[in-house]
Amino acid sequence: MAAITRTGGTGTPALEDVSLQVNALQAMCRQVFGFRLAMIAVAAPPALLNAAPGIGVRLVGAAVVVTFMGSYVLFRDWERFGPLLLRHPSLLAVDTLFGALLLISAGPDTTLAYVSVCTPLLAGLVYGWRGAACFASLQSLILLLVYAALRAGPGTGVADRLLLPGLCVITGAMGSTLRRLMLRFGSATQALTTVRARLAVTEAVAAERARLAREMHDSVAKTLQGVALAADALARSAGSPDMDPARVRQHADLVARAARRAAAESRELLTELRRDAPDPTQEIDVLPELAARTRAFADRTGLAASYHATGDRATLPVPPTVARHLLTITSEAMDNVQRHADPTHVDVHAGVHGDALCISVYDDGRGLPDGTTLEQLRRDGHFGLVGMVERAAAIGARIHIGRGAHPGGTEVRLELPLTGSRP
Repeated sequence: MAAITRTGGTGTPALEDVSLQVNALQAMCRQVFGFRLAMIAVAAPPALLNAAPGIGVRLVGAAVVVTFMGSYVLFRDWERFGPLLLRHPSLLAVDTLFGALLLISAGPDTTLAYVSVCTPLLAGLVYGWRGAACFASLQSLILLLVYAALRAGPGTGVADRLLLPGLCVITGAMGSTLRRLMLRFGSATQALTTVRARLAVTEAVAAERARLAREMHDSVAKTLQGVALAADALARSAGSPDMDPARVRQHADLVARAARRAAAESRELLTELRRDAPDPTQEIDVLPELAARTRAFADRTGLAASYHATGDRATLPVPPTVARHLLTITSEAMDNVQRHADPTHVDVHAGVHGDALCISVYDDGRGLPDGTTLEQLRRDGHFGLVGMVERAAAIGARIHIGRGAHPGGTEVRLELPLTGSRP
């Protein structure tokens, strides 16, 4: 015997932050300024000791204060003062000149030399390759002038003098490369976010179309099918040789009632489409509603239908959207029995077992044909079971359609986890 089982899925993942590259650049700039702070703090005492008394000490002290405080402010509050550095490259140039005073006083062989290497790296991160080239050239020129002014001893060769300027060029290229990579990564992330947003819109449109199809099938389409059957019966009665006026009136009245019901269902569907989202705090007790639907089905069709309460709870308030899906699935299961199964009785069981609501609709009819699948039903234009499965997935429920534990017939069994149900 064929069986159809589906479990409700999860939502789509969250969208990525499109400003990721900006945050990464800010973090790198902060790290550069943190390194500068450490190097300035270590090299400041030797620079002050080596400075000439009087104005020399004052100039070196001012250079220490300016470079240290500037680095600290940008390290501490980049979001506030970083845009100033972005708009005014001259600020970094002034900082470079003050750093040159410290470099002359402390000497290029101290830790302060690493501060000069950081400047092209920072310029590459902030201004791109043009800024990196400009400040790498400026810093290299300053270093060469410092070496020339200090007249290094014979042990200092050309390679030693070109080491730091070469590092300035390398760090400038590294900074501009990192900036370019971060911006490209950010552009790719933004493009991915745009694609995901478009996919989310497409999925939302498809979900809404599927919902409208379910609502039309479960209401207006079924009623119009009844109108067609009643109209056929009316045509046969009116065209028979022994026409009975009473039977013709009965069939005509049935067609009129079905047509009015289809119109009412159409208005109800249109009203629901224009209505605002239901209040999730106004919950519906679904168990008494299931019992009422079972009794109404028995009165309408004349089939022997009985409702059996199970579990240890007599009431179960759920959000209105969840209740609507549960009641519609149960009603559709019973209507399918009446249209296709040719049963003698229908049994509906509902109750809370553990942390799940269990609903079962069983009939002793002919059952599903072997090999029945959702794809086959969809291709053949039978959307009743398809809509039931989609409704169950929409509320995170598990549905099984088949023989179950019974020797014959068909059972529609729905299990809804109460801890994870969603409207």
